[in-house]
Amino acid sequence: MVEGREVEADEKPWEEVQYQLPPAPDVKNLVPIDVGSLTENKFAVDEPSVTFGADQVVRYTLVATSPGGARNVSYEGMRCATAERRLYAFGRADGSWSKARNGQWLRISENNLNRHHAALFRDYFCTPGGSVSSTDEARRVLRSGNPAAVSR
Repeated sequence: MVEGREVEADEKPWEEVQYQLPPAPDVKNLVPIDVGSLTENKFAVDEPSVTFGADQVVRYTLVATSPGGARNVSYEGMRCATAERRLYAFGRADGSWSKARNGQWLRISENNLNRHHAALFRDYFCTPGGSVSSTDEARRVLRSGNPAAVSR
């Protein structure tokens, strides 16, 4: 049994597919995301980096900018089915990537520190009854919001 249900004989356990790190984000491709008013940091996703994999993982480059202009760039993944996220790599100033030391899947929680992950989960990629199922759809909801999102 898995999470209170029987596993079919032909059902395979989930397995993550190989991924490639995208090019460094270009400012002109950054799509701002609304994370609410509890933080002064600004968050944006690099639209060309957004992909939806055969493993049902939405992968994207996130850019967080502080009020003072400091930028943090990260390449991340999100599993809607399990409400988890994973950090793959951090962006360096020269456009290269540094692999994350802790690349474990972590539960997405609604708190000030992870508000951007919760917003991407709830309002964009993984809304109840309206989770994305393709790269095109993931990019579309990033730009316009997910119509299945429940208003906050």
